[in-house]
Amino acid sequence: MLTSTYTLVALSVEQTTVRAALQSLLDELRALPDDFSTLAAGRAAQLCTALRQAYDNCHWRKLDKFLVPALRRSTAAADGLLAELERLSSQAAAAMEVADACVGAADRPVPRDVFCGAIEGCVAALRRRLEREENELFPLARGAVGGDAWFAIANQMLAHDAYAQERRAAPRHLHHELTGPAGHPVQGRDPLQPEFGRRHARLTVAH
Repeated sequence: MLTSTYTLVALSVEQTTVRAALQSLLDELRALPDDFSTLAAGRAAQLCTALRQAYDNCHWRKLDKFLVPALRRSTAAADGLLAELERLSSQAAAAMEVADACVGAADRPVPRDVFCGAIEGCVAALRRRLEREENELFPLARGAVGGDAWFAIANQMLAHDAYAQERRAAPRHLHHELTGPAGHPVQGRDPLQPEFGRRHARLTVAH
């Protein structure tokens, strides 16, 4: 079960990252001056952006990309729990929409209580989801998902990380290919040629 342990540890790192982002958002919220009933729209918009980023980071984790599909294929016993996790995500999304609606026009003060309550509600729902994943989903997956499936998940995660790293490095590589040592353009090189769209070898891993 070494592969399952590796995979769950890697997924736990993502859990920790999301938790840290949510806590940072709450810290910013609680640092706001409490002697006014409204907030500046610009500051509220910044907090909404941070909330959206935290929500998206939670929504696009490897857990949802790789582990949940494997768990669905392995057992129907997870269906109820997965439905509950989706319900918590829907609660978080609804609270986030309330926070967004509070901001409105840039020159309109934002009602503090409603706005802060919406952000706290969103964070609370996401935290409950993380807790249930760690306390219920991970143990269920460890027992239900087979060894070959764990190996496939681990390979998919490695391929995903390699592709993400290649994407981050692509602008630097493209600049190097199109310019000489002194930064002058290299003539006759077409950036739309297939060599600029190479996929990492690990992406050939079977899903």
